[in-house]
Parts: sequence; structure tokens; C-alpha cells
Amino acid sequence: MISRRDKIGADMRPRLAPAVLAGTLLAVAGSGAWAGPPSDQLHGRVDSVLKVLEDPEFKKDSKTSARRAAIRAIADEIFDFREISQRSLGRHWQTRTPAEREEFVALFGDLLERTYVSRIEGYSGERLVYAGEKVDGDQATVRTRIITKQGTEVPVDYRMFERDGRWRVFDVNIEGVSLVGNYRAQFNSIIVRSSYQELVTKLKAKQDEDAQPRETGRPRQQAP
Repeated sequence: MISRRDKIGADMRPRLAPAVLAGTLLAVAGSGAWAGPPSDQLHGRVDSVLKVLEDPEFKKDSKTSARRAAIRAIADEIFDFREISQRSLGRHWQTRTPAEREEFVALFGDLLERTYVSRIEGYSGERLVYAGEKVDGDQATVRTRIITKQGTEVPVDYRMFERDGRWRVFDVNIEGVSLVGNYRAQFNSIIVRSSYQELVTKLKAKQDEDAQPRETGRPRQQAP
């Protein structure tokens, strides 16, 4: 029997992070000021998401798969899923074979992308206040506050790194809690109490579970 703490994403914050992120990406375009390259590049991707969602063709039911594929392609430009996967697996990454690493990145990245797309489509008018950015070499933190429809403020910080002239997100902090750190704790708990293979089994089960009710925009990732 799978306990609640064994279930991937059972904790509230891993589910909350993509939800808040989605609201940010749809609301941030109207916030006005951009402090520098990290924010500028995020802004450009935001505009791309908005164009997809506002395109009359993509709003048609027959274009659901195409719309989701387009959003997922933009998500791939915003987030470095390999970096997120490596940091989330923590010390256990070092003992994985190249094939196991590729499998994990595919499974976990697919989980995050599917959650991201579903939250984007459920956007309900959240507003973002841009609070500045801090750049330290090839890393940066872009600080924001999400204003919910109820007027509650949720601080959300995006941790980004620069490589080959591109800034990409490798972690999201919500109210001081790291998305990567939260998943890392879950994954470590499963591996220590059971095995790495058990974690992979759970990720595959989550993939199958989420794939049942709806068609996603990209063919499901297959393990090597």
C-alpha cells in the first residue's frame, strides 16, 4: 500500500508551485518594469505563451493537442528540466548510470511539464507584482509576488542560471520553500526506505495515471 508521503506530489507545495508559476506567466506581462536580462528573457517567453492562448485557432477544441504542444515547447525554453531533475535527485544522481539519468529526466520532466500545462489552462486571473532581480555571476533570482483573486499575496522567487547567453529557471521558491528541495526530500525518502527503482516505478505510475483522462501535447516519454 502506498502511503500518503510516498505518493509523488502528495505534499501541497509541489502541487502549488506549478499552479503559482502558471499564474505568474500569464499575469507577468502587464507588470511593466524589467530589471535585466533574466527578467527580459522570461518576459519574452511569457509573450509567447500569451500568443498561443489568445490565438483563435488554438482555442478550438480540435486544436487542444496543438495548443498543449506549443505551450510545452515554450516551457522547454523557460525551464532547464535536466538541471531541475539533477538537483531534485540530489546525492542519488551521482550513483545513476547515464541511461538511468536520461530515464529520470524524461519521467520527472514530463511530470512537471504536464502539471504546468494543466495549470496554464486553468488560469483564473491572478496578478503579479514584479519585485526586482539579483544577479550574481551566472546565477540570478527574479523576485515576484502573486496577487490572488482573494487579495492574498504569495511571494514567488525564480532561480535562474545563464548558459550560452540564455537564462533558464532551475528552481522556484514559494513563500521561502524550494520546489526542488521539496521534491528532493520526497525522492530521498522513497529511495532510502525502499530503492531508486521504486521511485522510478512511482513516477511511471504517475505518468500513466495523468495520461488517462486527457491527451497531452507531446507523445509520452518512454524509458530507454
